[in-house]
Amino acid sequence: MFSKKKTEQPTIDKEQLELIQNAQKRVAQKRRLYIHFVIFLIGTLFLISLNLIIGFGSNVKVFEKDWFVSVTLLWLCIFIYHLSQVYVAHKFMGKSWEQKQINKLVAKQEARIEKLKHKFEKEETHIAQSNVYNLKTTNHKNITIIVAASENNAIGKNNDLIWHLSHDLKRFKTLTNNHHIIMGRKTFESFPKPLPNRTHIVISRQEDYKVPKGVIVVSSLQKAIAVAKHDAQPFIIGGGEIYKQAMHIANKIELTRVHGHFEADTFFPEIDPSIWKETANTFHKKDEKHKYEFSFITYKRLL
Repeated sequence: MFSKKKTEQPTIDKEQLELIQNAQKRVAQKRRLYIHFVIFLIGTLFLISLNLIIGFGSNVKVFEKDWFVSVTLLWLCIFIYHLSQVYVAHKFMGKSWEQKQINKLVAKQEARIEKLKHKFEKEETHIAQSNVYNLKTTNHKNITIIVAASENNAIGKNNDLIWHLSHDLKRFKTLTNNHHIIMGRKTFESFPKPLPNRTHIVISRQEDYKVPKGVIVVSSLQKAIAVAKHDAQPFIIGGGEIYKQAMHIANKIELTRVHGHFEADTFFPEIDPSIWKETANTFHKKDEKHKYEFSFITYKRLL
């Protein structure tokens, strides 16, 4: 049996198809123009013949001219308009021209948006720098960050600790006892009740935030430090956003480095060795009370 050989159909890409369709439109426009021109000539000759042979329209005046002359002039104007549409408007102001104009407008709008975006980013940077400057110009010289963080800087998940280390809790209690402890609202809400022998300063933007008696509420880290100005060593105890702000102004970091990697939704900032110097490091093995190995590390600011 013989198989019929299939003839391959030539493929036409999108650009070629658009060129063909555009050419077909141009041909159709010119064809209509030529038909219009032929009808115009025949109609004009017919009117002239009627006027010359039988005097048709001689007694009818339009704009002080014979009727057929006025009609011919009007028709000529229509033909000229048709001619300009085919050879001027459609050729130089067709779809491609429209697309170019749209592209120009879009480009102008994008440039304007980029300019506004750059201005916004510049203003945002200026505000951020001003906030850091305000924090750096506080009079307090002994602000300490205290934190427990894993090797991937995880510090918490679902507003709770990821681990329970007895020695870490004892160290926290010993260091912060009789001092001001500064924290964010979520960190404060993770406590079952305020910790004894410490002055709690809670940073919250919520107006009329309800707290137990003795707890102080402020709207910014700068105000929290101002409240603790008489404390020889106030402590920043979290959470993540407060730690980020405090890294610019703290003089010391008391870090419990938990040796392991953990899933978390809150993280401690990276400690830059060009800014912070390690001054103490005590390693603890895991045991029946400690599921993970950990180290107590002290950093002091160089810059």
